[in-house]
Amino acid sequence: MKRIIDHFLLTWKNQPKRKPLLLRGARQVGKTHAVRVLGKSFSNFVEINLEVNDAARAIIEKDLDIERIVHQLSELLQVEIKAGSTLLFLDEVQIVPKAIIALRYFYELLPDLHVVAAGSLLDFAIEQVGIPVGRVSTLYMYPLSFFEFLVATGNDTWANSLLNYDLKTGVSEQLHLKLLETLGTYLAIGGMPEAVNEWVLTKSSREVKRVHADLTYSYEQDFGKYAKKHQIKYLQILFIKALEQLSNKFVFSRVGEYQKRELSPALDLLEMTGLIYKVVRTAGQGVPLGAQADVNYFKVLFLDVGLAQSILKLNIVPWIVDSLSTFVNKGELVESFVGQEIIAYSDPIRKESLFYWSRDSRGSEAEVDFLIQLNDLVVPIEVKAGSSNRNKSMHIFLETHSRSKYGIRFWSGSGSYSESVHSYPLYCIFKPLIDQDTFLREAFSCLLTTNK
Repeated sequence: MKRIIDHFLLTWKNQPKRKPLLLRGARQVGKTHAVRVLGKSFSNFVEINLEVNDAARAIIEKDLDIERIVHQLSELLQVEIKAGSTLLFLDEVQIVPKAIIALRYFYELLPDLHVVAAGSLLDFAIEQVGIPVGRVSTLYMYPLSFFEFLVATGNDTWANSLLNYDLKTGVSEQLHLKLLETLGTYLAIGGMPEAVNEWVLTKSSREVKRVHADLTYSYEQDFGKYAKKHQIKYLQILFIKALEQLSNKFVFSRVGEYQKRELSPALDLLEMTGLIYKVVRTAGQGVPLGAQADVNYFKVLFLDVGLAQSILKLNIVPWIVDSLSTFVNKGELVESFVGQEIIAYSDPIRKESLFYWSRDSRGSEAEVDFLIQLNDLVVPIEVKAGSSNRNKSMHIFLETHSRSKYGIRFWSGSGSYSESVHSYPLYCIFKPLIDQDTFLREAFSCLLTTNK
């Protein structure tokens, strides 16, 4: 299964002044697989899982003598670890926080050795020991995007057509409908690699549900690894209740009888794991968007739209058998999907933040689903599950924000262009996000090239 991140990993490998790499992301988004794919480009690939290899863990925990660590790991595994030809992969590195500190000394003492570290709950270990400043590079991974899903399901030709998509010409009506139907399937399956792989192999929604159930169980089992004992019940409640407020302004009082002071730290823990994203309200009068953000007002999105529906016990079959009709009644899920896509198509060298805008004036309420920064412009985004032409909130935003020249609408209709509103089909969310970023566009092109 080819991923966009593959291009960025190869770019890291070939950098002349390379730093050890931390690959970050939620559990089961494909980090280990991506590093193994990278390992095939080396003469020697050494993978050490610190969760299961007690002896390797003891070697690293002893002290930070890097030469000793490398020598003893080599002896333990009976493999050669040689700078320039070996990729050393430390997986589940959160088990040994000292290993994160050791990355600094790999950089200073063995700069020619390629070292990658990854882990499921890495942010909690980083919170304990920090990241060696200026000594480590970072890449973020997420579930498969819809573009990656097209490639994974053998629809490379369609993906290539979208890479060259033009708003003024669009695609044929026949291809437009096929892409919407395929997008409906993606919204049912989601982008978790194991679920996508199961769908490719079986085309069975029941088997996908089984994968989702297993993933959900593993996330719930993780609660005890990073939460205090008294917080676990709040995590269990929020795991469901936060999803019930999907894509809406989050209100703690809707969760139940518990107080904000009890729930807020637990919600922050879910965010640290990567299971949820907060979409924070901002005034949007300039960049960076976070400068005018109000963290007390936010919406919640989940890691993966397919997994979210599984947790909420929603029926995903309509997405597969009648996707064109299903879009109209699933506005909140479609908005969550768009947020998921915006994150997936962000530059992986930094963690993306999501923002929205709203005006609460009585009788003149307005809300724009997302705000993004493209170059130095603030661009409002409206999401329409159907093909409605109404964009009242976007026009209000544009009229009151002189630095915003146009808005983007993602909808189930065909592409269209006007000076103030650029309308893209929901299957083409990546296009305006990568058109102004040479590095991202190159990664997309490489994904199609390497899949041949």
